[in-house]
Amino acid sequence: MSKKVLILSGSPRRGGNSDLLCDEFLRGALEAGNDAEKIFIRGKKIAPCAACYYCKDHDGACAIKDDMAEVLDKMQAADVIVMASPVYFYSIDAQMKAVIDRCVARWTNIPNKEFYYIMTSAEDSDTVMDCTLECFRGFAACLDGAVEKGVICGKGVYEKGSVQSKAVMREAYEMGKAV
Repeated sequence: MSKKVLILSGSPRRGGNSDLLCDEFLRGALEAGNDAEKIFIRGKKIAPCAACYYCKDHDGACAIKDDMAEVLDKMQAADVIVMASPVYFYSIDAQMKAVIDRCVARWTNIPNKEFYYIMTSAEDSDTVMDCTLECFRGFAACLDGAVEKGVICGKGVYEKGSVQSKAVMREAYEMGKAV
């Protein structure tokens, strides 16, 4: 059965390591017959949440008029949401954080999603991605019926494109194909 897959690439670099893993996940998901799309977050205009709670009194409409409404529509329509970020100071990067925070407008309207997480880091330690993964899991924990389906960790990749020589590229492709 075909699924609607939305990949949110939080990489600040188009063609960066986490973005390349998103591309491989996308390739696998498409080859398996899914309806899949990748959004390169940095290519969208997404302002940080202003905590004005306009959304609360306006049926989830945000006072900030930018590209986030489109992203939220796609998140609501998706069966599967893939969230990707490089590790920045042991956490997610600003692009992904802005998306997560702006979900406050309609977070109750994003139930029953399957989640996959993609992370990359320059460091290669066992614990480098712990906080980043907890950020993703914390977001999903707020959503009714969220199910974690997979985690991809590209460790020891710093230079743009260095992930291409790693086995994790194949892992991302295979995970996308198995959606």
